[in-house]
Amino acid sequence: MSDAVSVRRSRLAAIPAALLVALALWEIVATRCAASSVPDDDAWARAAAVVRKDHRAGDLIVFAPRWAAPIGRLHLGDLIPVDMAARMDAARYGRIWELSIRGARAPEVGGLAPVRSEHVDGVEVRLYEHAPAVVVADVRDALATARFDGGSGRVELAEVGFEPHRCVLVTALGGKPVRITFPQLALGTQLVGYVGIADIFTRRDNRAPASLDVELAGRAIAHATAGVDDGWVRFAAGTPPGAADVTFVLRASGPPNTNRQICFAAEARR
Repeated sequence: MSDAVSVRRSRLAAIPAALLVALALWEIVATRCAASSVPDDDAWARAAAVVRKDHRAGDLIVFAPRWAAPIGRLHLGDLIPVDMAARMDAARYGRIWELSIRGARAPEVGGLAPVRSEHVDGVEVRLYEHAPAVVVADVRDALATARFDGGSGRVELAEVGFEPHRCVLVTALGGKPVRITFPQLALGTQLVGYVGIADIFTRRDNRAPASLDVELAGRAIAHATAGVDDGWVRFAAGTPPGAADVTFVLRASGPPNTNRQICFAAEARR
């Protein structure tokens, strides 16, 4: 074998080792950059001060990505009452403050353009404004007048998808639907709601999904299926303005007589 061939093979054999070294160096640099890109406590405090300066009562405050929410609430939690933290969605709020890092965006501001934006040491503070939804009726407030068939329910502050939600909490048995009828519920042009499976422990033990159907005067108008990993699932349907009987039918999949905690909320909007 010639010396030239031996040298060539030695160089080729060294390429994988060189790539590993380069990859290791890149990971070290990337890790250090990622660590340095996370705003510290002082940065969050300065970003919170920007919000506090122009905050109005009733403004919604959201954080992105979701895992940054505990840090944000540490600095602005006194401006986020329980009902706001456990909201059905963001449609009721005309002004929304978003504090985000690493280029993340909160789902609550999807499709909106900020009216104000300020970069504060790695925290992007944005203010959004839009016309809030006009709520004609909220089933959580009307539960006292509802008729139950096959089960019962109550308004609770429940955990769904590792987030709090104020909702109608229903215990359903596998294979046995629970029907909840709201007689002559005031309606606007749209009925919007969400459904999810509550209780992390039952989600861990029972992986079967749950479903919700909405009937207006006996006619099906909406359907949603919530899996154990789906969190808070939206449903919506157009409605004629006025008053009508609205029924929510909740079903739990899985073995018979297996309890399933199903959580839902809905609003009639103009």
